[in-house]
Amino acid sequence: MILTVTINPLLERRLFFDRINPEGENRAEKEQYVAGGKGINISRQLNVLGIKNIALTFLGGPTSKILRQTLAAEGINYTAVAIRDDMRTATAIFDGEGKRRVSYFSPNFEVTEKEVNEFKSKLAKMIPNASLVVFAGSSPSPLADEIFPFGIETAEKEDKPVLLDTYGAHLEECLKRKPFALHNNLSEIKKSLNVDLNDEEAINEFLMKLYAKGVRLSFLTNGADYVRAAKFDFHYRAKPPQIKEIDAVGSGDAFTAGIIYGLEKSLVFKDSLKFAAALGALNAADIKTCAAPKEEAEKSAEKICVEEIGKKMKIIDDSPNY
Repeated sequence: MILTVTINPLLERRLFFDRINPEGENRAEKEQYVAGGKGINISRQLNVLGIKNIALTFLGGPTSKILRQTLAAEGINYTAVAIRDDMRTATAIFDGEGKRRVSYFSPNFEVTEKEVNEFKSKLAKMIPNASLVVFAGSSPSPLADEIFPFGIETAEKEDKPVLLDTYGAHLEECLKRKPFALHNNLSEIKKSLNVDLNDEEAINEFLMKLYAKGVRLSFLTNGADYVRAAKFDFHYRAKPPQIKEIDAVGSGDAFTAGIIYGLEKSLVFKDSLKFAAALGALNAADIKTCAAPKEEAEKSAEKICVEEIGKKMKIIDDSPNY
């Protein structure tokens, strides 16, 4: 059972328009609610891939009623810690071609010290029953910044691997706890850690620093550009398949779900990387978030080439020699 942890969930309200008049009144043709937050997106994609999981998150305020209904309707298995503040929301505008035009986000919610401690207590009880723990998404407030570092430490004590997919002020503290695997977007890494990743040499050097910190698997994505990856101190890159982009929101989360699938199914590292890149691309080609079909991803992955960069894995011929 995979445990996904989301401490900054949201309820996304999607409005669909046949035509958009930027200077006048607009009336939507359709309205839709979608549960959001990186860990929740990952859980949705894992459901499609047939990987059992449960999502742990915060829920509170009037908005949480709709969010709970949305999670249930989507078949996302979850448990929540109640908070007093209302949930954050987003409103997304889609045009007649189904493309996301703009998104508007409300301010993050606040959590109290008591609510943080309740979350940490529940997390500590759930980690021993997980095969892998995923800490994903941003932190809603400074008080919540301690949750992911605490969770990574707890998982290490329980000998449970951690996949980290976060950004913001708490990222540095998370890395100090030595998560087993890391996925992140290049721009998020640059902003969160104030590092220069503008060329191949700088990216490879950063991957080596992650390995020195104790991160064993690293994945850096950059939209339609190359995915950079590392297994220990072996580096790779792969070009995602070309697609007609509809809505790229959640593509990084679909990618993370692909890495989890590879770990759960004991896939060869390169095959996991190709499968994850295929899922991310398929997500961007669809208006649905993190609902890419496994069969389509497998077919698309076959067309992806993974290049070894720098140090190469030695292949030993251990066949009998008579």
